[in-house]
Amino acid sequence: MDLKEYRKRIDEVDDELLRLFIERMSIGREIAAYKREHGLPVLDSAREKEKLIGMENKAIDIAGPEMGQYANRLFTLLMELNRDYQTVIIYNMPHS
Repeated sequence: MDLKEYRKRIDEVDDELLRLFIERMSIGREIAAYKREHGLPVLDSAREKEKLIGMENKAIDIAGPEMGQYANRLFTLLMELNRDYQTVIIYNMPHS
């Protein structure tokens, strides 16, 4: 396989990642509405910790220890972005 083919595969994966990211953020919007309605805080530290440990362990099981640290970073960022989005929704802040 040549570089052009690798890049084509990356582009296809990126398209799917974007679709899934938008889906994930849309679910976050629904969670924000629920939290606003029930007076719940944006941050659920216990849930995030549980999720991060679980995803890191899954990545290690599937691809080895090297991928665990990257999975942890990916999901840390995803949760941070989702918290930011929920904060905007809950507190009716303008999108930046």
